[in-house]
Amino acid sequence: MPDKMKRFTSWNVKYNTQRIKDTIDAMRPDMQARYQAAMARMLVVDTKVKQVLNVNKVSTILYVPYLSFARQIWKLSREQDIAGDSLQLAAKVLRDKWAARDLKEEVLVEVQKAVFSVQEDET
Repeated sequence: MPDKMKRFTSWNVKYNTQRIKDTIDAMRPDMQARYQAAMARMLVVDTKVKQVLNVNKVSTILYVPYLSFARQIWKLSREQDIAGDSLQLAAKVLRDKWAARDLKEEVLVEVQKAVFSVQEDET
């Protein structure tokens, strides 16, 4: 058998789609449960952020960037396990980033305090 045919046969056996499907099917219930739990937590965060934005009379057209700011803090605190002074510093960096994009810093501070209990960095 030529080398190309041998390589193709090896590849075909290695990438048996039924085996891959069986593996993913076995993982699917756990993947689905983790996704649903994450979406439920994100919904809680989004709702709290929207409440802060409503209190501060932020235009609805600006909800998306404020929600993006909140989701970035959420990702740092939950997925990357950043907390304490490190989270405070990361929140300051994110605030500067989003303030440079014309979001109000006082609203960003309120979001991080009310939703994530991250106090403003005093430095």
